[in-house]
Amino acid sequence: MLTDFHGASSGENITRQQDEQEPQQPYIRGIQDHALIGNLKTAALISLDGSVEQWCVPYFDSPSIFARIVDANKGGHWSISPRWKFRTKQQYMPQSNVLATKFLNDDGIGMVTDYLIPREACETAGHSAHLTWMIRKVHVIRGKVPFRMECAPAFNYCRDKHETVFEEDSTVASEARNHTEKVSFKSKDLTMDLRYFVESDDKEVPLPKIKLEKANLDRGLLGESIVSEFDLEEGQTITFLMREESKREYANKEHQKVANPSEERAAELGISLKALVKGASLLRPEDDPIITKELLDNLERQTLRFWQKWIGKSKYKGRWREDVHRSALTLKMLTFEETGAVVAAPTFSLPEAVGGPRNWDYRYTWIRDTSFVLYALIRLGFTEEANAFMDFILCRLKERNSDGSLQIVYTIHGGKDLDEEELTHLAGHKGSTPVRIGNGAVDHLQLDIYGELMDAIYLAQKNRPLSWEGWVAVRQVIDHVCTQVGEKDLSIWEVRGEKKNFLYSKVMMWVAIDRGLRLAEKRNLPCPNRVRWFEARDNLYEEVQTKGWNAEKKYYGQSYEDLDIMDSAVLIMPLVFFTSAADERFKSTLDAILRTPEKGGLTANNTVFRYDTEKADDGIGGEEGAFSMCTLWAIEALSRVGSFGNKAYLQKAVEMFEDFLGYGNHVGLFSEEISRGGEGLGNTPQAFSHVQLISCAYNLDRCLEGKWSGS
Repeated sequence: MLTDFHGASSGENITRQQDEQEPQQPYIRGIQDHALIGNLKTAALISLDGSVEQWCVPYFDSPSIFARIVDANKGGHWSISPRWKFRTKQQYMPQSNVLATKFLNDDGIGMVTDYLIPREACETAGHSAHLTWMIRKVHVIRGKVPFRMECAPAFNYCRDKHETVFEEDSTVASEARNHTEKVSFKSKDLTMDLRYFVESDDKEVPLPKIKLEKANLDRGLLGESIVSEFDLEEGQTITFLMREESKREYANKEHQKVANPSEERAAELGISLKALVKGASLLRPEDDPIITKELLDNLERQTLRFWQKWIGKSKYKGRWREDVHRSALTLKMLTFEETGAVVAAPTFSLPEAVGGPRNWDYRYTWIRDTSFVLYALIRLGFTEEANAFMDFILCRLKERNSDGSLQIVYTIHGGKDLDEEELTHLAGHKGSTPVRIGNGAVDHLQLDIYGELMDAIYLAQKNRPLSWEGWVAVRQVIDHVCTQVGEKDLSIWEVRGEKKNFLYSKVMMWVAIDRGLRLAEKRNLPCPNRVRWFEARDNLYEEVQTKGWNAEKKYYGQSYEDLDIMDSAVLIMPLVFFTSAADERFKSTLDAILRTPEKGGLTANNTVFRYDTEKADDGIGGEEGAFSMCTLWAIEALSRVGSFGNKAYLQKAVEMFEDFLGYGNHVGLFSEEISRGGEGLGNTPQAFSHVQLISCAYNLDRCLEGKWSGS
C-alpha cells in the first residue's frame, strides 16, 4: 500500500518536512494502518509511518511500554522515519511475519525492517536462550536519507515513572565498534535497554555516524525519551535493538574482562577480534551475546526461515491461497507458545466506533474460540498447534468448578483473574474512552461456550481420542448444561444489560449435548444420563423452533423475548448442523439478514452487522461497525445454501467474499469490525476474523467444486 506521510493518498501529495514547521500534536493513524510482528510470546503494532504504537513486555497481556495507539501524547512510542517528506510502502517479507517499511522520496529510498524473534529461530541460530529482542534495521536502498528516531517508553500503561540512563555497552565488539554506550530505561518493575549496531557493506562507504540524546518530549510522559537524527546513504545500516535488560553476573573481574572483548584485548593476545568474540561469547549469559554483523544477519535469516518453514506445511491449495496463508501466519502470531493458548487479539481498548465507549481488552483466550480455531488449524494441517491449543483447553476442563461449569475466558497462562480496570489517565484512541484493561465479562453467564467446547472436543478426538478422565469431565460438563437449558444468559455478544433467552446460546447448548451423545455412541462410552441428555437436546430443538421463530416476519429472532430483533449470530445454525442450509426457515432468515438496514436487514456494502444497536438494548450504548466474523458466517451460510442447487446464493457468496477480502488492510490483517466507510475498527488483528476467513475459504472452495455434501 502506498500512502503519504499523514495518511493521504499519493495523488493528494499532502506531506510535510518536519524541520520547516512548528511543533504539532502527534499524528495517530487509524486502526487499519498498522501491521503486526510477534515472537509467540508477545506482539507489537507497527504503523505505516514506521512507529511502534503498542508493545507489551514480556507477554501479550503484560503492561505496555508503548501504547500511543490509545493515547497520542503519553502512551509511548518508538518511531523511525525520514526528516523529509515521504510516502510509505509497507509489506511482509515473502511468507513471513518479518515486516519491511519503505520510505520513498525522489531523492532517496529508506527502509526499516522490523521483527521479533521466535524461540525456535533463536535455537537454529545457535542460541539456547530465547532472545526476546525487538530488532529494527534501518538502511538505504537508494540515495541519501535523513532519519529521526524517537524512543519514548511509557511503562505500565504510562503509570510508572522511569529513569533514562546512559551506560557502557559491552555487547558491541567488532570492527564496527565506534561507540561504548547504550541506554537503559529503568522503571520500578522493568528495565529495558536500547542498543545499536552500525555497519557498511561497501568498503568505499564509511560507517554511519549516530548520536543518541536525551529529550523531554513534553507530552505527559513520565521519564525522558531518547532521540537521534542521523543520515544514511546507500550501503550504510544502523540496527537498533530493544530488550528487557539482561541481569549479568560475573564470577570476578577477570571473568568480566574476558567476557567483554575489545580490539585492544585481541591485539594483546595476538588473535583476530572475530576469534576473540567467538571465544568470549561462550563466557557470557546465553541471553546476552556479543552483537556482531554475523549474529544479526543470522537472526534475521533464521526468523525468516522459521515463518517460511511453518507456512510451508499448509495443506491448503485452494483459490485464495495467499489470503488464507496470511491469515494462518497471523493466527500463528497470536499463539502463546508456552501454553498453546491463542489470544483473541493482541491489543486492548481499540474502539468499535471511534469516539465511542465500546473499548475492550482482548489479550486473553475465550473458550468460545476453541472449536473455530481448532477447525481452521486442522483443515490447514497444523495439527501440532491444534493439539497444543486443545491441551490448554483440556487443562481448563480439569480445573472446572465443582458443578461442572467453566469460566468463559482465561489468561494465556490459564489464570482466572482478569479484573477489569479503566485507565482514566489515558485519552483513548482518537478520544475513544474509557480505556480498559482486564475484562469484566469474565464473570458473565454465557451458556453458549459449552457448545463451542464440546464441538472442539468432538473434532479433536477424531485424531486424538479422549482419555477416560477426559470423558468423565465431559459427562459432568454436559450434566451441568442439562441443568441450564432453561436459564437466561448474556450470550456470545457479552451484553452488559439484561439476561435473556438468546437463540445463539440455546443452539450452542444443543450442540454441546449433541456432541456428547455422538461421542458416547461412536466410542461406545458409558453414559449413565443418556436418556436425560436426549430429552434435553430434543426439548431445546423444539423450543428454538417454537419460541425463537417470528412467524409473521419469517426469521429467527435474537431471543425468545425479542423476536422482532434480528441477530446475525443465528447464521451459525447450519455451520454446526443444528439445521440444514436448505431449510426454508433458515433461508428466510438469511434473506432477511442480507437486506439493507433501510429495509430492516443487517447488511450494508456486503458487510453484516451483529444486530441493530438502536433496537437492541445491550447495556453499553454507542455505535459499532459491521462484524468481520458475522460477514464471514453469512458468506459460509450462502455457500451452503448454494450447494443445494441454488447457484444465485453461491454466486452471492463469492461476491461477498471477494468484497470482504478487500476490507483487509495493506498487509492483509483484519480487525474485529468494519466501519461504514470500509476501515478497520476494534481490536486488531482479531483471531476470530482470520479463523473464520480460513474456514470460509475452505468451505467455499468445496462448494464451488461440488464437494459439499450438505451434511
